[in-house]
Amino acid sequence: MQYRLHMADSERPRIGITADITRDDRGRARHQVPATYIDAVVAAGGLPIILPASAKLRKELLGAVDGVIIIGGNDVDTREFGIPLHPQAQVIDAARQAADFALLEDLDATPTLPALGICLGMQLMGVHQGAELIQHLGDRLPDSDRHRNDCQHMVESALGNGPVASSHHQALADAGRLEVIGLSDDGVIEAIRDPSKPFYVGVQWHPERTDDLTMGLGVIRLLVEAARRR
Repeated sequence: MQYRLHMADSERPRIGITADITRDDRGRARHQVPATYIDAVVAAGGLPIILPASAKLRKELLGAVDGVIIIGGNDVDTREFGIPLHPQAQVIDAARQAADFALLEDLDATPTLPALGICLGMQLMGVHQGAELIQHLGDRLPDSDRHRNDCQHMVESALGNGPVASSHHQALADAGRLEVIGLSDDGVIEAIRDPSKPFYVGVQWHPERTDDLTMGLGVIRLLVEAARRR
């Protein structure tokens, strides 16, 4: 998906994008971010800054940005919380999980820093705030595949209404201490927020891959504008 530049680079708020960790065939780790996140932040008027998946650096890195995106990825390793893994689970790298939960703790201590969790990022936000995680949506929804492989379905939310690109097999059963602000047309939780903070939002869909302007680039712009106001 290609976007046009939104404004001059010198005016752009710095948006930190959390990196995923992947490993090559020799087991060597790589910190990486899909280009769609970078392109969307640029188009929304932000200056993308990749945040390495390092727990010990998270607090220092947050001090260098005006807002943050927690990107999607594989699954939460629930064994950390004493919950057995579902047979369908494909967990994220342990270093990434530690880094993202460290980031969420630092965000608790920095309530004015805008944050947007996308797909796995929203699930991490919810789990961090006591939400129950559905480890395999297919156990509850017979047509759960409509939420996978960037299939489109409708969402109604406080952020807007429209078709979204979706790619997940896990979801939140509730929002824990957060607030549900969006549902899919089959009742899956699609958006959450912390109403006590200026902008602390999670979305289950992928706005960086959604063509609808309100539900796609519009969501990224909400984060960028919140970062600009900070």
